[in-house]
Amino acid sequence: MTDNWLLSLDGVAVGYGRHAVLRNIGFRLERGSFTGLLGANGSGKSTLIKSIIGVIPPLSGKIVFTPRDGREPVLGYVPQREGLDAIFLFSSHEVVLMGCCGRVGPGRSYGRDDRDWAQRCLESAGAGDLSGRRFSELSGGQKQRVLIARALAAKPDLLILDEPTAGIDAAASRAIMELLGRIHRERQMTILMVNHDLAAMRKYIQHVLWLHEGKLTQGNADELLTRDKLEEMLKLQFS
Repeated sequence: MTDNWLLSLDGVAVGYGRHAVLRNIGFRLERGSFTGLLGANGSGKSTLIKSIIGVIPPLSGKIVFTPRDGREPVLGYVPQREGLDAIFLFSSHEVVLMGCCGRVGPGRSYGRDDRDWAQRCLESAGAGDLSGRRFSELSGGQKQRVLIARALAAKPDLLILDEPTAGIDAAASRAIMELLGRIHRERQMTILMVNHDLAAMRKYIQHVLWLHEGKLTQGNADELLTRDKLEEMLKLQFS
């Protein structure tokens, strides 16, 4: 059923100016799915993500979100790195409140309900004790938890994460992946995640979108993330 698809791309080209990084990309995301977007550095993953979230328009093709009950899907986005300058003395709670901006609207103050919701999102992300801590002083793993909480504060239908475990230690990386797995199980939230950690991806994701040399390969994780299939797709021989 068309209803079951949250996001559909058809013949999409993405890039900068007139230069296309990817061409003729097509796939669908089913509601409630956990999908990994994989590929080498420079394969176009982040560019594709930026087009999906509306930061850069596609050069051609269609990116379509399927409404439900007359309501367009809400997106939650977790960037690879947060560019908040340390000069801004935001607490973690204030950073999470930013996720409520779309509902509160410009020029309006956050109400008690918004502040309570932001705290609940911090707690859901395992970061409730960081609420009053200055964001700029947190570790990499702690910042990622706060950024996931900010994305959840938007009450998203689709959670998109661009390398949420990049630059953090192995223990923090495992904790972030376990958190995302729990969010997916408990909320049946649709998740699209860029990540290079194949071992972690095998454990949690259901579907794979693999970008390689400008082409997209897609399928179930248990089929595409096998040793033989990886060798075939990457034209490599593992020792």
